[in-house]
Order: sequence, then C-alpha cells, then structure tokens
Amino acid sequence: EMINKQLEVNQPVLTEEQMEQMNFTLIEALHTNKQVYLTYYKRGQCITETGFIQFVDSLGDVFIFIDEVFELKNKMRLSELVDVRLA
Repeated sequence: EMINKQLEVNQPVLTEEQMEQMNFTLIEALHTNKQVYLTYYKRGQCITETGFIQFVDSLGDVFIFIDEVFELKNKMRLSELVDVRLA
C-alpha cells in the first residue's frame, strides 16, 4: 500500500479551454459513434480506456462510457476527465 501511495498523482487542473475542447470531442464522438481514448482521474491515478460515448450531460457533470473490453456501461463524472481523443 505504501508503494501505491507513492505512485499517486494529483488530479491535473484543466483550463476552461481544455474542458471545452473535451466537451466538443465527447459530443462529436457521441453523434458520430466514433471510438475515443478516454483518460480520467481515479484514486490518485490517471487511467486511459478505449470505448464509446453513449450519453453526455454537461450541466449534470455526467456522461456514460461503454468500454471496449467488457462492453460495460460506466457512468462517470465529467469533472474526473483529464483527456478525450478520437481514436
């Protein structure tokens, strides 16, 4: 556990512009059904997964992501996102 604590990083702080760009990418991926690389912050780590966006609610700080590996629906907070790129 001590090793895990040492590997933890702080959640990156994004600019308004970066958040806006990620939002545009999420919406584009949703409407075109394009695959995305999604990087999010969870428990001291930045995790990247590949999958598809199924739902986005910017005001509610929520989106639904279907991961490529298990095809599971993951309800996540937009505020946990670090980066989104079209695959």
